[in-house]
Amino acid sequence: MTNSITTLESCWYISPPWGQQIPPMVISLLERVYLPGRKVFGYCCGVEWSDGWEYSIALDHDIVSVRGMEIITSGRLQAVSVEKPVFMVGELVKFQFAGDGPKIRTVLGLQLINGAWFYQIEWKSPYLIVPEDAPICILPQSSSNPKLNSRLAWVTDYDLVGV
Repeated sequence: MTNSITTLESCWYISPPWGQQIPPMVISLLERVYLPGRKVFGYCCGVEWSDGWEYSIALDHDIVSVRGMEIITSGRLQAVSVEKPVFMVGELVKFQFAGDGPKIRTVLGLQLINGAWFYQIEWKSPYLIVPEDAPICILPQSSSNPKLNSRLAWVTDYDLVGV
């Protein structure tokens, strides 16, 4: 049973939640966009997967998270002097602080914060529960239970190595 759980964990980290192909993003990182609901311009400073792409839009004094259908794209990049990200969403990386668990992870999100890129990875697998007289069930990420969301972490490129 222990070998099965170890195998499941190692497969879990490298199996992206979107399936085999990464779905296309509506906008590019650093692209200037318009948010009609707020009647304001901003630019895309991050993206992450949460049952579909969620985009972080930098406004004058705020960062908001929106879905692609709430955005009007411009096709122009914002004039921001920042280096390109080292890793991209969907890329396999080695997480240096994985402890005894599997080290290979999939990058699930990117975020630009104060001129530095951060990468979202799963730092631990989902919880396994064995109810009485029932098969093992995996509890996935849940917005209603923040304890389950603690499986995801934002790390720097110093914490990751390309595979």
